[in-house]
Amino acid sequence: MTDTRSWGSTVLGWFIVREDAAGQSDAESAPAGGESPAAAEAAPAASMPEVFQAEPPPAPGGQVDFAAVFAAAGVAADERDRVDKAAVLLAGLPSDTPVAVRKQIVEASMKAFGVPIDKIIETGVQEIQVLEGYIRRGAADTEQLLAESRARIAQFEREIQNIRTVMDMRVSEQASVTAACNTRKLDVQRVLEFFGQEAVARVVKDSPKLHDPSAPPAASGQPRSVQAANAASRRSG
Repeated sequence: MTDTRSWGSTVLGWFIVREDAAGQSDAESAPAGGESPAAAEAAPAASMPEVFQAEPPPAPGGQVDFAAVFAAAGVAADERDRVDKAAVLLAGLPSDTPVAVRKQIVEASMKAFGVPIDKIIETGVQEIQVLEGYIRRGAADTEQLLAESRARIAQFEREIQNIRTVMDMRVSEQASVTAACNTRKLDVQRVLEFFGQEAVARVVKDSPKLHDPSAPPAASGQPRSVQAANAASRRSG
């Protein structure tokens, strides 16, 4: 029996789908929405050479432009086309066709079109390498963005904490000011109470320096001295 686990070590373990002896791949046998045990096992963290000759395209919204990714790695369009044709041919075969029979059909068809099998294999392995490199490049960029974002968040949190500290200090200071001023007001009020309420009211009305809280609101824009003088003039008249 063929050792299907050997696929896990092929091409530095970059394969994540392996055919079993019954002809069913791990990806096909895995539960929907979950990663197959073989796929999870064949995901090494080993280093790999740079595969891109040009900057690969981004994947906005997670949508990958595979043609552009392969082109950035120098995989020619005609080479990619060979692999695509083999994939389409393989996908068109009945699912219950034995693996050996499917292999014979695909190989015979490719040879009939003059497509070397070794070239398909070479390009297929190269595409897997490119995709693995694309994954790792994206993961590295993502980790860098996350690190920078965490640092910025930490900085903002420190700034927010500093602002809250200043706010708390200001509130505390104002509470102390209010308490001190009210205490002083009570001391002065005792002196005024000694002279009597009528005397205080009379002085307040006659003084240009003082504001009479019982007087009607004055016209806006007039200085207090003018307002007081007008009030005294009205009283004398």
